[in-house]
Amino acid sequence: MEKESKRKVIRVLEILLFVAYLVMLCYFLFIADRIERTYAERTYHYNLVPFKEIRRFWVYRHSLNFWSVVLNLVGNVVAFIPFGLFLPRLFLRCRKFLLTTFFCFEFSLCVEVIQLIWKVGCFDVDDIILNTLGGILGFLVYRISVLLTGGKT
Repeated sequence: MEKESKRKVIRVLEILLFVAYLVMLCYFLFIADRIERTYAERTYHYNLVPFKEIRRFWVYRHSLNFWSVVLNLVGNVVAFIPFGLFLPRLFLRCRKFLLTTFFCFEFSLCVEVIQLIWKVGCFDVDDIILNTLGGILGFLVYRISVLLTGGKT
């Protein structure tokens, strides 16, 4: 029975970590951006052209601030790795690559639409691409961990 109680504790910890991750993600995506701004009014920007901003950041990486490039390109990927990692651990249906990829895409799309409606950050189709890539990498980390542990999740 000790093994079963240990599994329950691990499950609760995973759920708590996932909720904490979602709260932190929402804070950084919706609240922190608003708090840091001191402007009265700004024009809202959005990008509907795939790879436009990714290309712009890459082409002008030498003249742009290094951290701006890293935060935009790498940050959008890294921010969603936990999402792709937690989904298959917490939900049996998400142990399929395509379903996890779809949920990562769907969640990222929801985030971008909320940013569009609330005018926080900016709606960027490239962010959806990068976030989904991060979710895919998280899923791959999950799959590798399953292989390394002999199929135990």
